[in-house]
Amino acid sequence: MSTRIAHAQDLSKGPILLRGGRLVTMDAERRVLRADLLVEDGRLSRIGAEGRALRAPRGAQVVDCSGRAVIPGLVQAHVHLCQVLLRNHADGLELLDWLKQRVWPFEAAHDARSLRHSARLGIAELLLGGTTCVLDMATVRHTGEVLRAAEESGIRYTGGKCLMDVGAKGLAEPTDDALAEAERLGLRWHGREGGRISYALCPRFALSCSSRLWKGVRELSQRHGFRVHTHASENRTEVALVRAKTGLDNVAFFERLGLAGDKLVLAHCVHVPASAQRVLARTGTHAVHCPGANLKLASGFQPLPQLLARGVNVALGGDGAACNNTLDAFHEMRLAATLHLPRFGPRAVPAASVLAMATINGARALGLAGEIGSIETGKRADVTVVDLGGPHCQPEGDDLHATLVYAARASDVTDVMVDGRLLVRDRALRTLDAPTLAGAARIELRRVLRRMR
Repeated sequence: MSTRIAHAQDLSKGPILLRGGRLVTMDAERRVLRADLLVEDGRLSRIGAEGRALRAPRGAQVVDCSGRAVIPGLVQAHVHLCQVLLRNHADGLELLDWLKQRVWPFEAAHDARSLRHSARLGIAELLLGGTTCVLDMATVRHTGEVLRAAEESGIRYTGGKCLMDVGAKGLAEPTDDALAEAERLGLRWHGREGGRISYALCPRFALSCSSRLWKGVRELSQRHGFRVHTHASENRTEVALVRAKTGLDNVAFFERLGLAGDKLVLAHCVHVPASAQRVLARTGTHAVHCPGANLKLASGFQPLPQLLARGVNVALGGDGAACNNTLDAFHEMRLAATLHLPRFGPRAVPAASVLAMATINGARALGLAGEIGSIETGKRADVTVVDLGGPHCQPEGDDLHATLVYAARASDVTDVMVDGRLLVRDRALRTLDAPTLAGAARIELRRVLRRMR
């Protein structure tokens, strides 16, 4: 029996009442409430009084959330949907060898069909695991396929084509061509779907971009308000090469370019000295912690407690399935909450701070903190419901933030809402056919690998 897969545009924005859950608000007070939550016209319209039921409006869909946590939709501020098809095929390498031997040849071999499949497969994994919003870096070509996949799936998406004009045979483009296509895509897609789709400029990293390309990125960002999403200070060899090329470390280099500031999002920031940490804090530049990828590529440990102590906004990201083998936000939260403790002490990274990285901090990095990232009336209804009844979550402690960060799993997610549309209901994804995408992934990978050879 075939089941119709609905596009996000087809899903009703009618009223939805989330009944009887515990709201982990991630507001400024980090309140946890046992209360109903009403969604109307795509926004969080009302939070019930603690212990008192809200009346369901006429025609409202009621979702039973008893025994479940209702949390802001998770935000991953650094992913590569274009690399999902390379999962389990790029292991055992450090960053620069990983890029040169596996990732760049793979991305160069993508055609529109394989990139579309990779993006849809990744989005299916993200939504089923409770991630409602991403900042993505696509590859150099066929970026429209990724943007269309985001549009059809219903996920909240910010991202754009990867910009490279130096090195990387098969991927580097003429500078003017790269900038012109980025601007065309941005003007077409930025602000689509009521703001659910936003465009970002995505220069890969300092070593793959000429000074003329960086100047063009700065000008486009200033002209159109696009965010700038790039990699920085991920690997010791990369840091040394950037210093040899520019005379500066990554963060100082971006400040000299005039890019440091609220619109700049730097993935990784593993090897950032105190001077660079101060620049991040002073300029309001955002850092993204990707602990799974940093461990697997042997890159090192971001100085997360130090960055947080300085007031740097640090978000969370799974990076790519090619370097982390998962896009599971719960996996990243658990790593972020534990791997720094041997060096900095058992209370260095509280669970509530980690959940903030995956919610409100991520929203702030994308310029969306006024719309998403916390459960507060008037915000857009991006919500994830997590079942805490499994044996691995029981018995619960007094801190629900800790239960979510240390014990919960992506498979505990039951319902996911973006803009007031239920994209996942009772663990079933309604906008993409996840089993079919998974079943065809090997076929699509073979097509790409044949072109690589």
